[in-house]
This record gives sequence, structure tokens and C-alpha cells, in this order.
Amino acid sequence: MKLICERARLSGTVAIPGSKSHTIRAVAIAALAEGESRIEAPLESGDTLSALAAYEALGAGVEKRAGEWLVQGLAGVPRATRSEIDVGNSGTTLRIAMGSFALLREGQVVLTGDEQIQRRPAGPLAQSLTELGASVRSLKDTGCAPFEVAGCLRGGATSIEAVTSQYVTSLLVNTPLAEGNSHITVPVLNEAPYLLITLDWIGRQGVSVEHSGMAEFHVPGGQRYRPVNRRIPADFSSATFFLAAGALGENNVVSEGLDIEDTQGDRAVVDYLRQMGARVTLEGQGIRVKANGLSGCEIDLNATPDALPMMAALACFAQGTTRLVNVPQARLKETDRIAVMKQELERLGAKATELPDGLVIEESALHGAEVDGHGDHRVVMALAVAASMLKEPTVIHGYEAASITYPGFAEALSQLGARVHVTDT
Repeated sequence: MKLICERARLSGTVAIPGSKSHTIRAVAIAALAEGESRIEAPLESGDTLSALAAYEALGAGVEKRAGEWLVQGLAGVPRATRSEIDVGNSGTTLRIAMGSFALLREGQVVLTGDEQIQRRPAGPLAQSLTELGASVRSLKDTGCAPFEVAGCLRGGATSIEAVTSQYVTSLLVNTPLAEGNSHITVPVLNEAPYLLITLDWIGRQGVSVEHSGMAEFHVPGGQRYRPVNRRIPADFSSATFFLAAGALGENNVVSEGLDIEDTQGDRAVVDYLRQMGARVTLEGQGIRVKANGLSGCEIDLNATPDALPMMAALACFAQGTTRLVNVPQARLKETDRIAVMKQELERLGAKATELPDGLVIEESALHGAEVDGHGDHRVVMALAVAASMLKEPTVIHGYEAASITYPGFAEALSQLGARVHVTDT
């Protein structure tokens, strides 16, 4: 599918959908909990539906209703109903579910996914789960999916270098259900705010974890989760594209439903925009961003790798030079986002230099062109926002990738006045 974008002024209010990070954690914990859980206003997208299907395959009961999901939990005793589970494009689901399937008391399963998933590393997590009593191995010996997973987590000690915080999230979500205690040392950690989301979820559901900062965790075994009964907060990662859109040209955009006090790391995008000179005001449950001229600066994106595509596109419109740094893990996402954003922005006329851990982008006179989303939802959406500022039409190939986290993205952009349409031809 292609998204064709033409120049337009963006103004108005957009309702931000639920958080992918919160929704997948809610599904995993509800499935492992005792009794019935109610997840209100979940994000319904490719990634979250993959999570739901994975935990159904683990034996959880799932009922989808309008605006909510009901999940009948397993009381910490999963049972595989299929021998192979495909998580699609969801790296979060793959990694958290690796730990959950490691709780199996009998049998084994193969966890796999699409072509991108089979290039995304999870070898360190497999090693830690094995050290804690399970048996997890990469069937192609690549450190990537497909993984053969068998139980049973018993507890013990492990050390893991977390190039992605999802490794530690998997351990923290699942080791409380192991028979014995677990001690987890984390000498390297990227994306630390995502662990705050995880710790908040497990704490709310009655599980205790002792930790000293984010480098060492002690998890008592033999615990149980209480049922989930919670509304999913709106997604700052998805909001990033609309927050940034407000900062361009003569735009004025309100992103509605966001809680600035939520634990999501991507709320830092609000500070990035202020740092670049945009006018940002908090209005109840909304955040208004108005254009005010942008200036280049240096931004450390280690905690917010999902923001890199949009911040890279935004930097093209900022006076001077912008440096996006300390985010090497952006190369390990659905694509190598550092290389891909340089390549596609250059097709639009950008002046970009690739760093090992980021990008340097000069103010650039962009023009319309044909670009490729590379099957990466965040690349597609970032390019669409940039294209709304260009005199010539822009054609973005691979728009279908947006459905991974934001199936209604084009419609939401249109509601703000964007001139976009989706075509199969």
C-alpha cells in the first residue's frame, strides 16, 4: 500500500490511542494472574493482537468486547495449546512471552515471527532464562527467533546486558512466578523508562520486586498476580508524530488523552520540542503544540529510541544542526532506524550524517519524492508528517506497516487537515 501526501496546514485535536507498551504488559500479566481481568480501552493493533494470540496459546481465555478485553488468567500455571506461536512483528510480545512460556511445567513450544522478528536479537534473554532453570535456544543458532522454549523457571542468579529493556521486562514479569528467588544484575541498560512501566504494572498487581536503582533486582519467587482492572493510558509513542506535527510551519495541534505524569519514557518528547523552540502547553488531558520556529540542538535519545524517526524528520526543519545521540539500540528495532532514516530523508533532500549511535542533521530544503517505509511503522508515520510540509507530493511505499501500532493513522492525520490518501496502486 502507498500513502500519498500533499502539503497542508495541520490544526485541531486528535484523540491518541492506547499505549502499546501498557497494553502488552496488561495482556501478559492478566494471562498469568488468578481470575478474570478487565482491560479497558486497549490498543487494538497488529502488535497487541499478536500478544493476545500468544497468551491465548498459553491457555488464557480471551473475550474481546467493544472497548475492553476480558482475560481469564492461568493463576501462574500456563499450559501450551499449540506447538508453535507466531508473534508477527511484535518484538515486545516475543521477549515477554519467552519468559512466560519458560514457566511451562511440561512440553515445549517454538516462538517465531515475521522476517524482521527473525533478525532482532534476544539471545541474552534466552541465556538468562536458561540460567534461571528453563531451556531456551535459538533454533538457527543466530540469537534470534525462532526460539524453542521449555520450562521450568526455578530461580537463581543471572546477569544480562540489556541492549533493549525488554529483556529485563521479561525477567521481571515472569520470575515472580518461579519456585525460588531470582537475582538479576543489569550492567548495561538502554531505555530505562520502560522498566518503570513494568515495575508499575507488577506492583499494582500485587507482586513485589526489590531493586537498587536499575542495576540490580531481587525477585522473590512463589508470588501470584492479582487480576487486572485498569484503563490503558494513551500512547506517547504514537502521540510523538502529532506532537511534532504541531511544531511545524503554521500548525497548531492538540493531542488529547495524554497523562504527562504517566511512566512512559516517550513523554520526554514534550521536553525535546520545548528544547527546539516549539510552544507547548498542557490543557487538561491534552497537550497543545504550536509552531514557533525550531532551532537545532543535541538530544540524548537513549531512553526514547522510538522517537528517533520523528525527531530526525523534524530536525530537517530546524535552524542549524541537530544531533540525535546515544541511541545505538535504534539499529535493532524493526529496521536499522538510523540507516533507514538517513537514506529516506536524503531522498527528500536532507543533509544527514550517520553516527554509530545516532544522526547529525542539518537544516534542509526538503522536496517531495517517492520514499520507502521499510516495513517500519514509525518510519512510515515520521515521513508522512514531514511530507505534509513539502510543496510537491510525496509517495510513501509500505503504508500498511502503520497498522502495527496505529491502524487509524492516516484518518487521524486527515482530521487535522492533512491531504493524504491510501492506495493499493
